[in-house]
Amino acid sequence: MSPFTTLDQFRAALAAQTGPDPDAIAAADARNAQLTKPPGALGRLEEIAIWYAGWRGQAKPVLEAPQVIVFAGNHGITAQGVSAFPAEVTEQMVLNFQHGGAAINQLSQVAGAMMSVHALDLDTFTADFTQSPAMTEDELCAALQTGWDAVSPDAGALVVGEMGIGNTTPAAALCHALFGGEAADWTGRGTGVDDTGLANKTRVVAEGVARHQCEDGLDALKCLGGRELAAMAGAIARARDAHIPVILDGFICCAAAACLEKAQPGALDHTLAGHLSPESGHEALLKALDKEPLLSLNMRLGEGSGGALALNILKAAVACHSGMATFAEAGVSEG
Repeated sequence: MSPFTTLDQFRAALAAQTGPDPDAIAAADARNAQLTKPPGALGRLEEIAIWYAGWRGQAKPVLEAPQVIVFAGNHGITAQGVSAFPAEVTEQMVLNFQHGGAAINQLSQVAGAMMSVHALDLDTFTADFTQSPAMTEDELCAALQTGWDAVSPDAGALVVGEMGIGNTTPAAALCHALFGGEAADWTGRGTGVDDTGLANKTRVVAEGVARHQCEDGLDALKCLGGRELAAMAGAIARARDAHIPVILDGFICCAAAACLEKAQPGALDHTLAGHLSPESGHEALLKALDKEPLLSLNMRLGEGSGGALALNILKAAVACHSGMATFAEAGVSEG
């Protein structure tokens, strides 16, 4: 794929993407019916395994080389006091990721996933979206390209996460712009702002959305998003292009993903929701995207942590589907 220099090129790439293999789905469904268990006994694991088989084009897939990518960016909106932490923490946490000291490092290791971190122009903050679009089209395309290029074509599954002080604010603004309602419906406490901070944050979200008229999800991402959110969207899109299933993380990741769905309906068919975050707005966002979370553990860290944890469930589903014996193979009589 040539580098994206315009959003129309990226839109065209989304429109050209293909769906899962119907023959693989049918064969996986038939195999599932013959496994040594009562029908439906493994519950949602059976559905997940068949879904995975369809995207990988194999009736009996093996999940190998899962990948976790964390993208980091800084936001001009932090100047309005929307976060309980200073913007310098973004760069400090990137170093922590690189040194293996963050939660996502541990969860990636447990899941057997290769993890990498990509910092996107941390010295150049996005613009304050209450005053102007957060990014130019060139800046957005560059961030989408970073995400696209970060995905390994050999990955058997992908989790994307983020680090960016203040980024629950653009995530809330994106949801408000894409799905309507009131700014307060989508705006939460993020890293822990108090009531005064929450009121200020809600004001910022409302002002930003009121300022911009967005034609689709990608335009909203340009006006209200951030580089790390755009990179996540680019990686999720690239995974679809390569038929790599994706496990979505929490509120910020899902807000970035929603921009793809609003640009091209069906763009998230290759994704599962890893977990339900207690961050205000995430439950409503998952309902809007028609995604049922795999886990609900009150996790709100970001970094891809919930998605990485849920990766183990996907691996278990695939292992049961492909590793179990059929009734005929095991010499077990069917009921």
